[in-house]
Amino acid sequence: MTKKDYYDILSVPKGADADTIKKAYRKMAMQYHPDKNPGNKEAENKFKEAAEAYEVLSDGDKRARYDRYGHAGVDPNGGFGGRGAGGMNMEDIFENFGDIFGDGSPFGSFFGGSQRSKGGMGQKGTNLRIKVSLSLEEIATGITKKIKVKKQIACKTCHGSGSKDTKSTKSCGTCHGSGYVRQIKNTFLGQMQTSTTCPTCNGSGQTIVNSCSHCRGSGIEMGEETIDMQIPAGVADDMQLSMRGKGNAGSNGGPAGDLLISIEQKPHNTFTRDGSNLHFDLFVNFADAALGDSLEIPTLNSTVKIKIPAGSQSGKTFRLKGIGLPSIQSYEKGDLLVHLNVWTPKNLSDEEKSVLHKMKTWNNFKPHPGSEEKGFFDRMKEFFNA
Repeated sequence: MTKKDYYDILSVPKGADADTIKKAYRKMAMQYHPDKNPGNKEAENKFKEAAEAYEVLSDGDKRARYDRYGHAGVDPNGGFGGRGAGGMNMEDIFENFGDIFGDGSPFGSFFGGSQRSKGGMGQKGTNLRIKVSLSLEEIATGITKKIKVKKQIACKTCHGSGSKDTKSTKSCGTCHGSGYVRQIKNTFLGQMQTSTTCPTCNGSGQTIVNSCSHCRGSGIEMGEETIDMQIPAGVADDMQLSMRGKGNAGSNGGPAGDLLISIEQKPHNTFTRDGSNLHFDLFVNFADAALGDSLEIPTLNSTVKIKIPAGSQSGKTFRLKGIGLPSIQSYEKGDLLVHLNVWTPKNLSDEEKSVLHKMKTWNNFKPHPGSEEKGFFDRMKEFFNA
């Protein structure tokens, strides 16, 4: 199913600035907020769609990848970038874009909706960035790579809670266990009573009385994790993929950050890449170019034969359809472009020199550019004068 264009979702032009995008998202979020449209599934989906679009278009790097690669650049197959409108829940939206509304859920008191608690969530972990180098062969087929990542993990002693044991926590005295504190704020809609995450317990509703001796109450420690990265076919150099929740562990039981993977394409000895097309330089001797021949050339995973017509000139290009790289945005494949180069020997024997000296006097071996086929402009001139 084709996903909607993010610019169309927010009704903004592609050249819209950050402020215009923010205003457009806020307008949609206010219109389709679930507290304002209780039980309306369509409104909830539009609310999520708007949040997904804003998440991409408000981020410079993500927006650049989206403009270049479309949805595949920010949400490719294989588990990367993995939210989508259907996978984004309300807590994600309020956590990431709370500043748009003024807090975590301003409609809770204004529209009479239910208050959303973070349910014991502590501080979110930071993102990790790594670089993965891939060969053209790996890019052509896609690959699953196992990598070991050194990062912050949940403390094995307290299982990430930060407390000595289950009896070492108490209800937060600031929010009285709710995880939220109420405030009166002036917004563009007027004065509103809002609920914000409690600054004392970070929304958990609990404070630690006796900290874990191993992690000293942070809930995290340094460790290592082996991660299976399923990299889709057709990725490009400098493309960034992400694996949600595979970054550093959050403190005090908070959610983990994301793992951001930057793709680096290794240089290839045989081919050069241009988008989904591959280029190959085929060198032939003068005799093969003059007489014609059928030659075997390599592809990324096999070989193919191509026919060199008699009298082929150096610089001629043969296009082999569908033998290039897959497109990450579609099921189509690029082409293999074979560039013909007539090889001129540098070191000649006396016998070879003698033959060539004789050949150079023959009229057929003198250059006659354009004599066999008229140029483009000559043909167009004849066409219009006919």
